[in-house]
Amino acid sequence: MLTRSLVLALSGPLLAHEALLRAASSYGARTVQLGVSDEPVAAGLRLTVLDPPVDAFVVVTGDDVDGTGLAAALTDLGQVVRGWWAETAEPLPPREVPDGERLDALANVAVLRRPADQSEEEWVRFWKDFHTRVAIETQGSFGYVQHRVLEPLPGSPEVAAVVEEHFPMAGLVDLHAFYGSGGDDAELGRRLERLMESVSRLGADRDLDLVPTSRYRWTLAQP
Repeated sequence: MLTRSLVLALSGPLLAHEALLRAASSYGARTVQLGVSDEPVAAGLRLTVLDPPVDAFVVVTGDDVDGTGLAAALTDLGQVVRGWWAETAEPLPPREVPDGERLDALANVAVLRRPADQSEEEWVRFWKDFHTRVAIETQGSFGYVQHRVLEPLPGSPEVAAVVEEHFPMAGLVDLHAFYGSGGDDAELGRRLERLMESVSRLGADRDLDLVPTSRYRWTLAQP
């Protein structure tokens, strides 16, 4: 099942959850997800293309979300905001936790860009029909969320997708935990080789933002 979402990449001082929720509620959000690069995930691998680098991602859903208004409100709160309307799918649905509680996971968020030599149809088909299966089968992830970008907010850069993957916290320092290889070095090598081949075909071995985050989610009260 696909959901229309607004994905925002924020750069700036850490936002208080209360301020984020007030702003999101004011502009029509019914669910709010926050992935923030904070101390628990500080040891995670980070790759940066966007300038300034991303400090947090916000994903909101709702029937009447005013994306431009919400982006302006977050800008007024001291954030540099890039944003995209997207269709969201959950090939590996995230574990549910109570509102406002941190998911016990390393939530890696990646911003993907389509290589110039691939058509959009070709790229999406490979990503959805092949790479998704490879990513799930070669890693120790227990949550996988895809945001296929439909259009950027005014002034935001063109990107193809934003992807979120959830790993055990041990994966911050243990490759076997990250890749689910059970301590078997040969299996780790096989998984890495298979995954990197698919990543290269997708174009995600270059021009990639990768941000380790802590994940929170809220369902807002209806008016």
